[in-house]
Amino acid sequence: MNLSLVIPIYNEQDNLPLLFDAIYQVMNTLPQSWEAVLVDDGSRDNSLSILQAYAEKDAEHVRVVSFRRNFGQTAAIAAGIDYSQGDIIILLDADLQNDPADIPMLLAKLDEGYDLVSGWRKDRKDNAVTRNLPSMLANKLISYVTGVHLHDYGCTLKAYRRDVLEGFRLYGEMHRFIPVYANSVGARITEMPVRHHPRKYGKTKYGLERTAKVLLDLFTVKFLVSYSSKPIYLFGGAGGLLMIISAIILAYLFVRRVFFFVAVSTSPLFQTSAMFFILGFQSILMGLIAELLVRTYHESQRKPTYTVRNLINIHKDSRG
Repeated sequence: MNLSLVIPIYNEQDNLPLLFDAIYQVMNTLPQSWEAVLVDDGSRDNSLSILQAYAEKDAEHVRVVSFRRNFGQTAAIAAGIDYSQGDIIILLDADLQNDPADIPMLLAKLDEGYDLVSGWRKDRKDNAVTRNLPSMLANKLISYVTGVHLHDYGCTLKAYRRDVLEGFRLYGEMHRFIPVYANSVGARITEMPVRHHPRKYGKTKYGLERTAKVLLDLFTVKFLVSYSSKPIYLFGGAGGLLMIISAIILAYLFVRRVFFFVAVSTSPLFQTSAMFFILGFQSILMGLIAELLVRTYHESQRKPTYTVRNLINIHKDSRG
């Protein structure tokens, strides 16, 4: 299998016939073998029955994964990736705001040597205040914090080589951070404008509350990408900073006591200094404990601390 379309579905009964028409119109013109893995995320309308009908009619191309209840878009995408077989995976929304006609363009960009091609809804057809503005601010923040500069993390339409999706699991709203994880294993990433259409049927599942979830997930992603293999850098750095602040406060109290005869023990700064010192020492100890946990995690599951792009004149089973 060359190509796998992974499409999460939640209450999209009116869009599904149009979606399949658009998919067939594009995919049947491509030379690669392909499949569409559609994950029904606990839909409460007739989406599942429609998917089942298409799967019975076209067993060669249509695969359906049905959840027992609604688990969210990230879980649906993770399941689609797990049950797909293609060497190249293309993520696509079911609401037809993404255009399947852009898929050949993404594939052509992959052929230039990239591992991940991210869609950019440059002319986005959503509400400017409740959707576009929060998304723009979130994208700028994510790019700044992670160092992976993309205009549109929220665009589902992306093409991946399978090997850059291995080695991590998706939780929460983490699907939008896949490019960050891919970058951490050395993926070559690029971005290109794609078409974006207004939603015809159904209602959007996202609101302003999702922005808060994304910001919280950003903390997790930053820690996992930057410090998961060396947590002492985070905890030890924070602890060291707190202890330095404590030392500066004590030095100030010492100078004030010697030259201005102001009592040290009665000053609230003395308690603050002691608290900072204790917190700093505890933070360093937490970093050491985290280091032990990381080593246990990698060694017990034999997880590598590196990733290999390819091997030349070396066979996998020749490793010692």
